[in-house]
Amino acid sequence: MPLQRLATFPIRLVVMVVSTFHPRTLPPMLRRNYGRELAAWAFLPIMLGGIQGGTMGVLLKKTFAGLPGLPDAGLDLAVAAIAASTAIGNLTSGVWATVANGRRKVPFLSGLMLATSGCVACMAFTPRTAFGAWMLVALVILGWIFWSAVVTIRTSVWRANYPDANRTRITGRLATVQVLVMAAGGFIIGWSLDQNVESIRFMFPLLAAFGVVGAIIYGGVRLRGQNRLARAERQGHRSERPALNPLSVLRVLGDDRRYAGYMACMMLFGTGNLMIGPTLVIILDDEFETSYQTGILVTTVVPLIVMPFAIPIWARLLDRMHVISFRAVHSWSFVTASVLFLVATEFHLLPVLFAASAMLGIGFGGGMLAWNLGHQHFAPPHRDSQYMSVHVMLTGLRGLVAPFLGVAIYTALAARGHPGMIYAVTLALNVAGAIGFLVLRSNQRASTASSSGPTA
Repeated sequence: MPLQRLATFPIRLVVMVVSTFHPRTLPPMLRRNYGRELAAWAFLPIMLGGIQGGTMGVLLKKTFAGLPGLPDAGLDLAVAAIAASTAIGNLTSGVWATVANGRRKVPFLSGLMLATSGCVACMAFTPRTAFGAWMLVALVILGWIFWSAVVTIRTSVWRANYPDANRTRITGRLATVQVLVMAAGGFIIGWSLDQNVESIRFMFPLLAAFGVVGAIIYGGVRLRGQNRLARAERQGHRSERPALNPLSVLRVLGDDRRYAGYMACMMLFGTGNLMIGPTLVIILDDEFETSYQTGILVTTVVPLIVMPFAIPIWARLLDRMHVISFRAVHSWSFVTASVLFLVATEFHLLPVLFAASAMLGIGFGGGMLAWNLGHQHFAPPHRDSQYMSVHVMLTGLRGLVAPFLGVAIYTALAARGHPGMIYAVTLALNVAGAIGFLVLRSNQRASTASSSGPTA
């Protein structure tokens, strides 16, 4: 009997873990919407594999290498553009927040998911030429422009549908499903490309089909207090509404100095992180000469597999503290990852590179939660989309610069025989940001202590 129980333990463990995601674990009023979102996120992440930076960077670097009219430097530039695609999309967040202001959120989001799926489907028609390489880059960028709107707007849906006490746990579960499905998708994409590069002709339409199914399912989500929220958005003061002018960011940061300090630390910290992705893709091919599957494992699959284990731990921590205090702890996971990347590349240690990738996944687990929900620790409910658009736009700004800067620094260092020193640069930026969060936490505690002290 004990042996039987031991033999079935893995199955029972999986069943136990899966059961924790069931809607019945939540209060009755939350179950329907959560169930819909959970089902949608079982399909949408498969489609997102078609615009995921690590996966598409590896595909671009290996598939289009050595083509006439596309020298190595040009291909590395295209890889950097793939890495910057998320940022380019994020820079449009203010436009999307403005367009969505006062509108029905769920149908709008469902339409954006369909548009992203359309971009992925079109990738099947990219020719294996220099023009095709840049066509692929353009489609990834366009896909992220649509998806950045989803990222910007869906937080207002979460805020309306899920109370504070449940929101982090629910978004953590959705994030876990997302990353596991994306990891499985990335693994299959890598294996398929190693078998036959031309598999992209049917692979991308299949990915897009999953996105269409996910969008249709998501369309069934009901937004609680939809009319009330739309009315509050339309009737809010003009200064509290999202604006098409990117300079409106300055108004939000000027009004909320604490949020401005948080964003400043995020700029330092995030710039270091965003330099890792494109340089890793190039290093894997130039220095380690990995296959499609190994490259995608390091850049995409391993971090995504690790994230579900990290997310519940980070979620419990974020539930108990302000996002500033959370970042003061969480940021050091990326510091550790940069140290491991530096050692792995300088000493050509592929196993250490996998360890660094896993540590990156641990950081991403907490980063996903804080990135999606952190602005709500500062924003009043009716300004949620405005604060999020500021956050997304600044992420886009650093994401637009960091990949190209990272590739340029890497190229210069590689020419001197030290390609791994690019991670000394990311390490310095990570440490600067982490120390900044510690300072902000100290100031916040001092301010709280003074405000709660005895009065004259």
